[in-house]
Amino acid sequence: MRLRVVDLETSGGDRTSEILEVGIVDVVADGAGWVALPPVTKLFRPRGEISFHAMAVHHLTPAHFRDDDPHCDEQALREMFLGEPADVMVAHSAQFERGFIADTAHGGLPWICTVRASKNAWPEAPGHSNQVLRYWRALDLDPALANPAHRAGPDAWVTAHLLIDLLQTATVEQMIAWTNEPRKLDRIPFGKHRGKPWAEPPEDYLRWMAGQGDMDADVVAAARQELDRRAGGVTGALAVGGDAG
Repeated sequence: MRLRVVDLETSGGDRTSEILEVGIVDVVADGAGWVALPPVTKLFRPRGEISFHAMAVHHLTPAHFRDDDPHCDEQALREMFLGEPADVMVAHSAQFERGFIADTAHGGLPWICTVRASKNAWPEAPGHSNQVLRYWRALDLDPALANPAHRAGPDAWVTAHLLIDLLQTATVEQMIAWTNEPRKLDRIPFGKHRGKPWAEPPEDYLRWMAGQGDMDADVVAAARQELDRRAGGVTGALAVGGDAG
């Protein structure tokens, strides 16, 4: 089995941003366990500007790109992902990468989110970021491959070793299941009711949230669950008069 760990650096923080760098580390079974193969990285020249906030994170500036560097598009990603077939895609906080990588770029593979997997496997951790887990789990990583943080190759390398660590206590199938479960949201994460428990907002606000097709799926699921609770156990789909899928 081949698990493909991917990390992206982008020109900004929203879905309109461009991919600047892709890092890939394949994790494969070698008979005695799991091993991370050497990282593969590629820079992509943006068509637009790189935000200063993004530069402050990954330190990629226009000076890093040559005029003949390619732009990133689905074909470029397909060439990276489909050259050597994998079985599962993996990313730390995979929701971010999945927002930029279409299923058609990797053949519709399932995903593992190592943030969600680590929260299930290690709820007692002091934090669940790549670097906090790296040191909390005492991973002995070659600095030449693991540093600097917030570059695609090193971050993929760290994630790959967190994945290998997680595979000591959870199966691939279990981590895929954890990834696909709605994340637990104790409070509303945005909007005029931000920070409030789900039991507080009026029902019409929850119905509005539950009916938004382009909203975070986990937020929609949480709104439907609260509507379900208020309705006394009626399914979320019936409570909002829509499709729960």
